[in-house]
Amino acid sequence: MNTPDEQRSRADGYREVVVTGLGAITPSGLDADALWESVRSGRSAIDVLAGEQFDDLAVRIGGQIRDFDAEAVLPRALARRLSPVQHWAIAAADQALAQAGIPAPADDLPWDRDRTVVIAATGSGPVDAMQAATRALDADGPRGVPLTLAIHGAPDSAAALISQRFDLRGPGQGVSATCASGAIGLGEAMRRIRHGYADAVLVVGMEDCLGPVNLASNANMRALAAGFEGDPAAASRPFDAGRNGFVMSQGAAAILLESADSAASRGTMPLAELAGFGAASDAHHPTNPHPGGRGAASAVVQALNDAGLEPGDIDHINAHATGTPAGDRAELAAFDSALGEAGRHIPIAATKSSTGHLLGASGVVEAIIAIMTMRDQVLPPTLNLADPEFDGWNFVAGQARDLSAKSTDAEAAVDTVLSTSFGFGGHNGAIILRRAVLSRTQPRTEGEP
Repeated sequence: MNTPDEQRSRADGYREVVVTGLGAITPSGLDADALWESVRSGRSAIDVLAGEQFDDLAVRIGGQIRDFDAEAVLPRALARRLSPVQHWAIAAADQALAQAGIPAPADDLPWDRDRTVVIAATGSGPVDAMQAATRALDADGPRGVPLTLAIHGAPDSAAALISQRFDLRGPGQGVSATCASGAIGLGEAMRRIRHGYADAVLVVGMEDCLGPVNLASNANMRALAAGFEGDPAAASRPFDAGRNGFVMSQGAAAILLESADSAASRGTMPLAELAGFGAASDAHHPTNPHPGGRGAASAVVQALNDAGLEPGDIDHINAHATGTPAGDRAELAAFDSALGEAGRHIPIAATKSSTGHLLGASGVVEAIIAIMTMRDQVLPPTLNLADPEFDGWNFVAGQARDLSAKSTDAEAAVDTVLSTSFGFGGHNGAIILRRAVLSRTQPRTEGEP
């Protein structure tokens, strides 16, 4: 780990990166506050999937977006051309920018438009568009394929749409690393700002894999929780001895990052600081994680070093914890390796038990939950953890832990949160968020330590 002198040298060479806007369209709620209220209250967003296309599937549960009106966000003609996942991504981006004081169409932008970046983080992008086009080709021949498929059917298309919507002229791109996409998108955005390549980056995590093809594929791999149609809220059981897979959900979430100097110059109090990032590959197996959590541990250690922190500095972990037998076991092995004895004392929550698994969007969703955890000083609960398989860990099970009575404006029980994201193919990402403290996020003046 870094010595105090190394930490100071490191800090002097980097720009601090802060969060100033949040947005979310999820099964747990249609904005960030609604998402957080659902999760902290212990409500499950998982239900039997509505639609006859699911009737013949082996697994018919998931987290669906409900009561969202695309035409309240987009012109009718554009809404009809785009996939639902793009609707949600644009709506979440609108929310994040509006919270930061930048409503569409952003006539007055506080940053150089050429240095304002959009990253769309997704495992699959608008897969429904490609599947529908394939059916149209089979049924009607080449003329049945939509002419917009080439531009609106790509994983990075949401980045282009959002850039055009707000006239953001920095690089717009997609980041795809299966279920680690959101965390890796946030980390790469942080690096762009920290090293001076951008002044602000909007990261949008997005996913919609609740179509029959994707559900059938994952069910055939026996990756999905099965046998819970009678009680879908009980299906996602991270760390529980009765867990048998994950539950897929759809949705999008957005986080706006900017330099601390930028936020201070425009009088905006940050919501949090993004302080550390790490990423690694297992190089092990197409679907199974390395049993010792090799890549996951490396990502966590990198994030700690990047933030200049020791394992004991972490106050809370929002774990990836999907509820697969191998995945949960490997994640705890990674925490043992990366955090040592300190990891056994850190409160761990697995919020996919409430939201379901939003795949490539999950890293952004869970970063928002981590920010709200620090804001309210409430640790969210892990649902359905009635019979933990693993002894000696500090799981937040059943009910939220309210720590607000232990906190003051200057000090907090939860000041630093580690959020982990791992995925098929051995992709691993870890980020560290810190509570927004004015003295820490104000720009330094000359001569100030």
